[in-house]
Amino acid sequence: MKTTRLISTIAFAFALLLSFNAEAQKFSGLDKSPMDAASFPSNYKESNKQIKIVYSRPQLKDRDVYDLAKPEKVWRLGANEAAELQVYTDMKLDGKDVKKGTYTVYAIPGKEEWTIIISTDLNVWGSYFYDEKNDVARITVPTTEGDESLEAFSIAFEESDKGADMHIGWGTVRVAVPFEKK
Repeated sequence: MKTTRLISTIAFAFALLLSFNAEAQKFSGLDKSPMDAASFPSNYKESNKQIKIVYSRPQLKDRDVYDLAKPEKVWRLGANEAAELQVYTDMKLDGKDVKKGTYTVYAIPGKEEWTIIISTDLNVWGSYFYDEKNDVARITVPTTEGDESLEAFSIAFEESDKGADMHIGWGTVRVAVPFEKK
């Protein structure tokens, strides 16, 4: 009788353990605005990164860029959490120092120009808690029009004479943000 009870208890504990384990292995589906990263240099095999941005990539889905990135309003530069910028070497943005470290990047979109903001805010959802007093640097850059329309919000870096340009593209809107090596 005691052996039967012991076996029943062990079987129950094992079944309970398996049910917890099965719950722990459920994974969520793909996010509607998946997270991505861009860095400079962009060769993923290089370990000497100077700058990297992690951001989410919303899709247009037959909508206009400016329906999603409202003109003249602070925007998180992507979707979900605000874009996070990692600077691995001291840089400058519009003459202002951006020291080695981690920052949040916001934008104020406009039809003719965008203002890009580097902020000490961290771990921020959206732009709901944006606080101008935490700005490290701002730059206003002109928009241009691309030849092709990009369905997904995209960021890429390209080497420039002074450092690296961060290119932002969505729909046919293009913006180039010049980071300078210090």
